[in-house]
Amino acid sequence: MMPTSTFDAFIRPPATAETVGLPHGGAFHLLADAADTGGALGANRLTLTTGANGAAPHYHARSTELFYILDGTMEFYLDGQVTTVGAGGLVVVPPGLPHAFGAAPDTTADLLIVLTPGIDRFDYFRHLARIQHGQEHFDTLLPEQDRYDVHFLPGINWR
Repeated sequence: MMPTSTFDAFIRPPATAETVGLPHGGAFHLLADAADTGGALGANRLTLTTGANGAAPHYHARSTELFYILDGTMEFYLDGQVTTVGAGGLVVVPPGLPHAFGAAPDTTADLLIVLTPGIDRFDYFRHLARIQHGQEHFDTLLPEQDRYDVHFLPGINWR
């Protein structure tokens, strides 16, 4: 007997993905939130301009985060070490590991990011964009760290 799934197959046609623009010209492309996958995962595509930061140092208490670099070169801060990963490379960050990431100084980057188990984070990405556009202050995100399972680590200057 085949095991049964807790959710139906999910398809996001390219034209239906919400794009959340960033002030430096990059964007979040919101592909699948936890509600779309029965909590199995969340997925987004992130495009970054030359040398742009993707995320400040943080960790996830519950989620494993997978990064697949589609194009360009990324720098990853992983628990005190900085590693450069190019197109076709894969990085998997387990729960609890401090990490940050951004496009390498001399290149743009395009990457697929998957978090599992999924937590509804689309509002988190929208909130980040408002902060980067100067419409909200970073402190407004701090009360939401448990909700989004994104726990910031102030005082770490990795770049």
